[in-house]
Amino acid sequence: MEIITETKRLFLRKFTPEDLALIYELNANWEVVKYTGNQSFKSLEEAKEVLENVIIKGQYEKYGMGRWAVIVKETGEFIGWCGIRPNDNIAEIDLGYRYFQHSWGKGYATEAAFATLQYGFEVLNLPLIIGQAMDENIASRRVLEKVGMRFVKKTTCAEAAAHYYEMTKEEWEAGRNT
Repeated sequence: MEIITETKRLFLRKFTPEDLALIYELNANWEVVKYTGNQSFKSLEEAKEVLENVIIKGQYEKYGMGRWAVIVKETGEFIGWCGIRPNDNIAEIDLGYRYFQHSWGKGYATEAAFATLQYGFEVLNLPLIIGQAMDENIASRRVLEKVGMRFVKKTTCAEAAAHYYEMTKEEWEAGRNT
């Protein structure tokens, strides 16, 4: 298990091919993906394509970052993913997350997003990280605000009205020194 970063309650680790069933189960749930612009997975083969070619080869191997499995330390349970990756459409580094419904409302998304920003700015030395959330996804917008990201503009994301947030490394450092 290659741990990228951790919090008091969570490990964020790289996905492996052995995580196929976890990725499938998470992304097969329409309630989990409805604000992402993605369709629910229809098969394990579809999940395998995303895991191997998009996440492992397309993110980890190509960029040295990506979406990471979020594991509850106390139980070892996989609850979703969080991470940063280049957004090919806008050539910026995008913070994203997705969780099983039973883990919503427990602060895990905020905790993992904060640790991901810390990793991006302090380990990868990134100058800017952005986040986008569809207008209807109030909970996701709230996570971006809680971790200190600044609302910049209204935009579109996956052809839906969305909010666009960002944080610079300087803003991160200023927030850490207060």
